[in-house]
Formats: sequence, structure tokens, C-alpha cells
Amino acid sequence: MRILVVEDHEELASSLRAGLQAECYAVDVEHDGERGLYRARTNPYDLIVLDNMLPGKLGVDVCRELRAHQRKMPILILSARSEIEAKVDLLNCGADDYLTKPFSFAELSARIRALMRRPNQLESAVLTVSDLSLDNERHLVTRNGKSIPLTPKEFSLLEYFIKNKGKVLTRSAIMEHVWDQSADPFSNSIETHIMNLRKKIDRGRVRKLIHTVPGRGYKLDI
Repeated sequence: MRILVVEDHEELASSLRAGLQAECYAVDVEHDGERGLYRARTNPYDLIVLDNMLPGKLGVDVCRELRAHQRKMPILILSARSEIEAKVDLLNCGADDYLTKPFSFAELSARIRALMRRPNQLESAVLTVSDLSLDNERHLVTRNGKSIPLTPKEFSLLEYFIKNKGKVLTRSAIMEHVWDQSADPFSNSIETHIMNLRKKIDRGRVRKLIHTVPGRGYKLDI
């Protein structure tokens, strides 16, 4: 899953990027409101972590404009203000949640997981397809009860496949949701990761789950 962090404090932004990447998210970072708004309007992020006090444009205004343009990704706003009125304003502008600074990364991570489960229907932290299971909180993948070690990128790729099970995913869609803005769209990184994932998930099994759809992309299906 791909997250945009908009935070002007560079040390905090760097720390958030490192922490979220360690939890298998693809992460882009911007340091001012105008750039954050542009990035959020031109990329299909799965979630935005948005500081409120930003140069260029306040987080509350970025959030309001995104909702006005029908961008529906979950938005978690970071704010130094803890007054009830301030929190109400943040929620009224279209934010899905807020976190008061200073905060622990563990709480931020838990809130992000909760927001990721919220759209469409309440999802369990454990996603399953046939005998394949992915536990997002424990970062554990099993098939038929046997643990399968994955790299962070393989884990994120598999999570995206499972959340879109049965759907054909184009190469560009996979790039947009699993890789960050630094990825080279002309490299064979996607193909290499899918090949490695197939080896770990499907090799030696009668029922294959990851399929190539010629001329269109890939899908995970039984």
C-alpha cells in the first residue's frame, strides 16, 4: 500500500518514512501544503498522513480541497493542538482521524492499520484466499499453515493482490500502489518481484494463485 506523508519537519518526516517503510508501505514525502496537495491530487494514494501546520497551505485546507475534488483516500491529520474545538474542526474538514503531537509511532501505525481496514467493509487484519493467509499486524504469511518468509516489498505486493483478489491488476496500477515516486517505471522490478513471489507462494502446489493475464496484467485468484 502507498502512503503520502506531508510534514514540514524534515527529521520527523524522515523518521516516519523509515518506520512506515519498515512496515512494508511504499512512502512518498512532501514538506509543504501546496506540493502535498498536488501530489495527492495526481497519485492514487491509499492513505495520507498530513501535518496541519504546513508552509504554503495548512493541512486543514489541503484536506478540505481534496474532499471537494472527490478524493476519498483516508486522511490522518497530525496536529500540535489538543483542544476539542481544534479536533472538531479537523474532523469537519473531512479528516478521518487525527493524532496530537507528540505521539508514539506505535499509535500512528495502529491508527493507519485501522483506517486501511475501514473503506468499503470492515476487514480483518488477517486476509485469506484459499489456504493462503496474510496477517498484516504480525507481518506473517502462511500457506496451508506453513510460514512463508517474504521481503517487505513482496509482502506489500501480496497484500495488494489479496485486497484486489479476482481483479486484473495492470502494471501501472501495481506501480502506483506498491512502489513510491522514486521507482523507475521502465525497470523490470515488478516482473522480478512477481516471479519471486510466485516461487514462494505457488511453486510445487497443484492450485496456483498468481496468474498472468496476457496483454492486461496479473491477478490473484483461485
